[in-house]
Amino acid sequence: MDMMDRQMIIGMHLGNGYGNLPGAWRAPAVDPTSYTSFDAKVRHARAAERGMLQFLFLPDGPSHVGDIENEPPDFNLDVMVTLAAVARETSRIGLVATGSTTFNEPFNLARQFKALDVMSHGRTGWNAVTSSGEDVAANYGKRLPSSPERYGRAHETVQLVQALWGSWGEAAWVHDKVTGRFADAEKIAPINLGGEFVAARGPLHIPPSEQGQPVVFHAGGSANALEFAGRWASAVIGAAFTIDDARAQRAAFRVAAERAGRNPDEIKFFAGLMTTIANDRRGGLDRRITLSGRTFPQRASYLGRMLGLRLDPVRLDRPLSPEQLSAARPSPGDPRSVHALKIAREGWTVRDVLAHGVIDYHPVIVGPAAEAADHMQEWFEADAVDGFWVSPDIYEGGVDAFVDGVVPILQDRGLFHREYDGATLRAHLGAPAQYGVDPRVTR
Repeated sequence: MDMMDRQMIIGMHLGNGYGNLPGAWRAPAVDPTSYTSFDAKVRHARAAERGMLQFLFLPDGPSHVGDIENEPPDFNLDVMVTLAAVARETSRIGLVATGSTTFNEPFNLARQFKALDVMSHGRTGWNAVTSSGEDVAANYGKRLPSSPERYGRAHETVQLVQALWGSWGEAAWVHDKVTGRFADAEKIAPINLGGEFVAARGPLHIPPSEQGQPVVFHAGGSANALEFAGRWASAVIGAAFTIDDARAQRAAFRVAAERAGRNPDEIKFFAGLMTTIANDRRGGLDRRITLSGRTFPQRASYLGRMLGLRLDPVRLDRPLSPEQLSAARPSPGDPRSVHALKIAREGWTVRDVLAHGVIDYHPVIVGPAAEAADHMQEWFEADAVDGFWVSPDIYEGGVDAFVDGVVPILQDRGLFHREYDGATLRAHLGAPAQYGVDPRVTR
């Protein structure tokens, strides 16, 4: 695609019903029972679809090691059940759910994701990941396997799942009432595949969807993740704090895809972005302080370690002194620290520095919609990303703020589409047609 015609792809994180701030559940406009409300998930999804966003992304981790006394877990309701509810109330937006290859059997994954793909008329994506926490493993009564074992099983699992998806031939479903012929049995066959870690006989008795089969995503940045995504994934859910970091990650995944025999344009890289859209920065900072300020004393200690300083957690309402700013040294092991020091040098109090989200998991934009659009444009035009997955601070109102504020700016700049060009997730991503296993990567 010509650079002048290239447009970004945007997804939205759909988490626990509240938002990405620990205290989002306490916001005035938020129903505190949204934790178990499928209606809330549907409402947020429909708002994203109104903004022409290409996909919703549901991470998953069936465990919680945080402060349950004061904060809801990030992941709660079953991702497949959630997206089934969303699928029935939306028509175009893609639906991407996480499914672990470590603690799920290939046949179960294949059946669940293809059924959702049929239900949604070809809008489903599978974020195929390995589990990485002993707390998660304990929920399955197991110990966490080594990284080589986890990724060995992951490679076998994706191949088996895709083989199962293709085991019901594309033209196998005849459903001719006159002749009484339901299906062409010769086009529905067992796969009889097995490896060191997993095996399945098949076939899977589910016909293709409008996009054939679900699209494979991956989230991870290790060497194993590069090889895995390069071989199997059409999209990568990434985490990057600088343009240079994002550009390097995107390039590495493209090289990995090419090494696997694929066209590098077939794999898309999405960086995370957290948003607090407000009329001005002060208003956005105050909202973040109100909802998550309880955590700031602990975060101040971490901020101090990032900058090589000792910060007093009871002196959050003062800016860093000239002596502290002179002595501060960004941690070479934390890519967030350079930005944290930049914000501190602008003269904000320590509380305000923390409210900027400088130690959050992704870059944070606090302020007018144009600032989020500027960030996204800069990264996109630098070839650092193919798009973003956005996490609003509060879903109730925050999704609408992004859709009504940021999206029109990107559209006016020619960076984002005004209408859906296709009806499937594969079309939204520009991913090539595929049914069954890609023969290029299994030779």
